[in-house]
Amino acid sequence: MELILAKTAGFCFGVKRAVETAERFAERGEPAVTLGELIHNPDVVGELAKRGVPPVDSPEECPPGATLIIRSHGVSPEVIRRIRELGLSFCDATCPFVEKIHRIADERTAAGDILLVMGDPDHAETKGILGHCGENAAVLRNLDELERYVKNEAPFGEKCHTLLSQTTFLRSEWKKCEEFAKKVYTKLKIFDTICHDAYTKQREAELLSKRCDRMIVAGGKKSSNTARLYETCAAHCPSVLVEDPSELRRMDWTGSKVIGVTAGASTPSGIIKEVLETMSEILENKPEEEMSFAELLDQSFKNGIHNGEKVTGRVEGFTPMNEIIVSVGTKHTGYIAPEELSEDPTVKPQDIVKVGDELQLIVLHVDDREGTVSLSKKKIDAEQNFQRVADAAESGEILEGVVVEVVKGGVIAVTDGIRVFIPASQATASRNEPLEGLLKQNVRFRILEVNPGRKRAIGSIRSVLSEERKAREAVFWDDIEPGKVYTGKVKSLTSYGAFVDLGGVDGMVHVSELSWLRVAHPSDVVKVGDVLEVYVKDVDKEAKKISLGYKKPENNPWEILRREYPVGTVCTVKVVSMTAFGAFAQVIPGIDGLIHISQISYDRIAKPQDVLSVGQEVEVKITDIDFDKKRVSLSIKALLEPPVKAEAPAEAAAEAPAEVPAEAPAEE
Repeated sequence: MELILAKTAGFCFGVKRAVETAERFAERGEPAVTLGELIHNPDVVGELAKRGVPPVDSPEECPPGATLIIRSHGVSPEVIRRIRELGLSFCDATCPFVEKIHRIADERTAAGDILLVMGDPDHAETKGILGHCGENAAVLRNLDELERYVKNEAPFGEKCHTLLSQTTFLRSEWKKCEEFAKKVYTKLKIFDTICHDAYTKQREAELLSKRCDRMIVAGGKKSSNTARLYETCAAHCPSVLVEDPSELRRMDWTGSKVIGVTAGASTPSGIIKEVLETMSEILENKPEEEMSFAELLDQSFKNGIHNGEKVTGRVEGFTPMNEIIVSVGTKHTGYIAPEELSEDPTVKPQDIVKVGDELQLIVLHVDDREGTVSLSKKKIDAEQNFQRVADAAESGEILEGVVVEVVKGGVIAVTDGIRVFIPASQATASRNEPLEGLLKQNVRFRILEVNPGRKRAIGSIRSVLSEERKAREAVFWDDIEPGKVYTGKVKSLTSYGAFVDLGGVDGMVHVSELSWLRVAHPSDVVKVGDVLEVYVKDVDKEAKKISLGYKKPENNPWEILRREYPVGTVCTVKVVSMTAFGAFAQVIPGIDGLIHISQISYDRIAKPQDVLSVGQEVEVKITDIDFDKKRVSLSIKALLEPPVKAEAPAEAAAEAPAEVPAEAPAEE
């Protein structure tokens, strides 16, 4: 005779978590009670009560000073409100999968949907879910009730409906309900909220029951998920549901060649072990011929999973401590600690993975006694990613990463979780650049060397920068031509001009091209670091020399004079220098005009200094402009009233001496 134990038999994550929570209070001797029976198993409930953690029916029954433990089934918001109003200390052990349903119910109720919850209306979990649904909700046991609800429901036309379920709802029945709802509701949102553990148990029970002559389902008779398991098994072979293993002794096992054993999510391993030992006695199995059923239980934990093994896990949810809950195909409940998920300590697990994702993992530690396994995604990612780094060293591939640390002699860049050391000599384009400027920056680098044994790699940013600079230069020299405008940064200054970086290639603005005014030194106009808009005056591609212009034609003082100061304009000027034949005065910055001595006054004067002084401002009239020779003639006299002439003079007025032309300083 063969006995087969289902790998997934026994505690699910949510139940195990709730029981462990209560046990911690018992171990510490802290007063605590559970709101209702913690799980649907009288043995576990009774044992916890003996250890000082009994159940109570309502928050009002919680003893003073005791902590109220909310079981994995969860409760309604109204119950939480009552707990808080009573000022009770409470510990929420609601299963994360149930909390997910609560969130969905809250969101869809707020959106105005009518919620259809497939489940047992008398079950604690369903009551808690219903408390999050508002008034527009119905709890339906099966497809028949759903069909009756649809038939009796008021015209639903444009109403939105949401379909979800109790975590332990029968998968086969859910599929029927889902297909029916799709046909009748035009605006329907479906959330498959059956717990993966519950589904796995149901699926394994279905397959196992098809192979067996009899099935034993161990668990509390009040347990919804145990009842679902029993229904699943009974559909394929004769099955029994036992709460007390001693019940097995009263049953006839004649003719049963293959017997399967499974257990509900609220069934502790001790009960499963007792079932196996009882069957061992009944069937008189010999230890030397066959593995004992207690050993079979242990084997179910150990089967197919070992430290260091690579496994595929499915994400089932998240714990309050941000651990990721993972199923790995055995009875074990898998956990990925946040620090084993990624090299980035700031990342949130929910931002990287979601429920249903399949992950490649490495087993860190297997705890067969607790039925848990610690897993790491970071380590297997590191193995795979280091191989990529090693391959990049061979191929010359450019990798991308972020500089996370400045260390002695260089920086550390991380690419796909792999730390790459980049020496200071290879970190920047020039040796004088500070390394601190690279911190938290995205960088591109090549791998120069790898040490597979120590999982170390050395890279170079400089080689990539050099290559990129050469590529940019090639494009630049192909594209450059006189007249083209660039925006560049002043790189350095000399006495004869300013060198401007045009994007990896330097051009020079001669001092004469910096301003239309006289410039003693380039620093009078620009400084290192200034961003300038320049244009190409001339380019020598063979010699790699570029002559740039900075001063704009529209800012040429002579053009300003042409536009704004035509002949005949009256303006105020400032005397800047004196000569024997007149005074030079600034019309606008960059242009001086001549006030000839004959144009200072109607009176005869010996020298301009007798009437004018340097710095003096006077009003003049522009009498002539020679743009070719860059000369401007000014007159004060033209603005004066001429003197009254006396009776005809006896002698002819001597002709005035010829004007001595004087050039205004020409500006190139």
